[in-house]
Amino acid sequence: MEPVRLLWDLLNRLAAALALVLLSPVILAVAAWIRIADGKGILFVQDRAGRDGVPFRMLKFRSMVHGSVALSAKLGISDPFGLVENDPRITRCGRFLRRTSLDELPQLVNVVRGQMALVGPRPDVLPQAANYSAEDRRRLEVKPGITGWAQVNGRDDIDWPQRFALDRWYVDNWSPVLDLRILWLTVATLRRDEAPVHVDELNIRRAQDVDVRRAA
Repeated sequence: MEPVRLLWDLLNRLAAALALVLLSPVILAVAAWIRIADGKGILFVQDRAGRDGVPFRMLKFRSMVHGSVALSAKLGISDPFGLVENDPRITRCGRFLRRTSLDELPQLVNVVRGQMALVGPRPDVLPQAANYSAEDRRRLEVKPGITGWAQVNGRDDIDWPQRFALDRWYVDNWSPVLDLRILWLTVATLRRDEAPVHVDELNIRRAQDVDVRRAA
């Protein structure tokens, strides 16, 4: 890794550690709210694809009911990892946490561990990352981030092909200045309205193609 990247990675980890200390009252308050409102299971832990596709356990505050992926089949949701309009799997407090991105705060621990960065492509679930094209895999050339270029340019209001394109642009144009700009834009857009839900047609189609090949 080049010297600038190494230094920036170290600064990311130090900033995340400081943020954990400064935001500890907020983190404890959110944890207590989830426990009181939605019962046991404050954290949602899931394997995600890190840099070069290496799996790691990503942390989030739980914003969905337990067993949300399995529940998707019962609800007839084609993409168990995506969202639908008025998603019944989202908990009472989860909608607020997702809209304000407070559910992402535990990922500061992932940054301290060196598994993530403050800024980078959002870490994808392993089944979807396994179906990436060679071009898509370019987003895995850097550490995944808590926020990213795609997030400040549409977040859930853009489809996956657009996200891949934005992530590739970020990889090709990375600099500390760009990361700082993305962090500023993230803070500036925290109080946003809830984005429209887009059905993830790309990953649904890819998963179906895999099923067809397996059945052949």
